[in-house]
Amino acid sequence: MSEKNREAKRTARERLAVEREKQKAAEKRRRALIVGAAVVGVLGLAAVIGVVAANAGKDDGGESAGPVVVPSGAQGKDGLAIPVGKESASSTLTVWEDFRCPACKGFEQAYRSTIHELTAAGQLKVNYHLATIIDGNMGGTGSRTAANAAACAQDAGKFTEYHDVLYDSQPQEADDAFADTAKLLDLAGKVEGLDTAEFRKCVEDGTHNSWVAKSNEAFSKGGFTGTPTVLLNGKNIYQDQTMTPAKLKQMVQQAAKG
Repeated sequence: MSEKNREAKRTARERLAVEREKQKAAEKRRRALIVGAAVVGVLGLAAVIGVVAANAGKDDGGESAGPVVVPSGAQGKDGLAIPVGKESASSTLTVWEDFRCPACKGFEQAYRSTIHELTAAGQLKVNYHLATIIDGNMGGTGSRTAANAAACAQDAGKFTEYHDVLYDSQPQEADDAFADTAKLLDLAGKVEGLDTAEFRKCVEDGTHNSWVAKSNEAFSKGGFTGTPTVLLNGKNIYQDQTMTPAKLKQMVQQAAKG
């Protein structure tokens, strides 16, 4: 083999080696880009998850704006409980609820007649506390707007009647129909004497919105797991799988007998 041929082959091997090094370097850069993109993707997903977690249960528009206007006759710490029934009742039922909450409607449908019977008999007092967790979880402001309207009904002495109408007319959980004040005013027509100029102004102005926000804040800080939360004389009976309207009635009547 001539010296010229040997030189040509050596040059070709060198070029091939250089090309291989270039390919390795390119492959290394490509892998680095893929890993970098994956890291950014994971961090981006974590950031999104963090935002979702941070906002879960928060009330869109639930921020306190303006003075807290407590509904007429509200009781308890900061006036956050709307009482129904006689003060002298031997048993107290504490109910945390959200007007957009399907489980709250289920509780209402099952226990309403028993609760009405016991409050009318003077044996049970109910303290209603209003929360807005569905607004935070599903989006919208229907929980807050309905709660404000219920507080306006309390001002008019029609809380119980309007409370029941709201649950009877509850939209699907993802449907924010209660955010429409016109809808809430229309439902007021089902309660005799409620649809007045004062009630309309209260609903349209969001008079009790800050009070509702404060009530929801109390719910969030109370360590409760969800709505409805139902306590009989401080004991959570909604978590009792054996609880029935008949059992509740028996417990209240026994307490009334002393």
